[in-house]
Amino acid sequence: MTIEWHYTVERDHGILSVAGYLGPDAVHRFAGAVGWVAARGTGPVILDLTGLRSWSAEGRLAIIEAAHHLAGAGRGLEVAAVPADGSLVPSGDGPDIPVHRDLAAALAAHARRPSAPEEGQRVRRTDGRPG
Repeated sequence: MTIEWHYTVERDHGILSVAGYLGPDAVHRFAGAVGWVAARGTGPVILDLTGLRSWSAEGRLAIIEAAHHLAGAGRGLEVAAVPADGSLVPSGDGPDIPVHRDLAAALAAHARRPSAPEEGQRVRRTDGRPG
């Protein structure tokens, strides 16, 4: 059994939704999805596990490796809806992985964050002054 994945680009982040069973047979497919995502977009990636039925120890490690891969591409990883049968416990020697109870909570956290303009991007205000 393997996983299915879908990637959506939002204004200041991406959402990688994964469904199925993230076990030893699906780790390579997941790593490929993360590589594809790392090359597209900017900002953090929310890993939506709402559709994930379960995961193995190898699957949890693949998520930690994904955080390292994305950090190398200048992007962070956040996780939403961790399956009830396990927790994600990074080893402490890598990037922080914020965990949200569900996708709605992750999106709400992003809605509260002001988005910074990209380097070289001009900001326009309603009063006509450049930012």
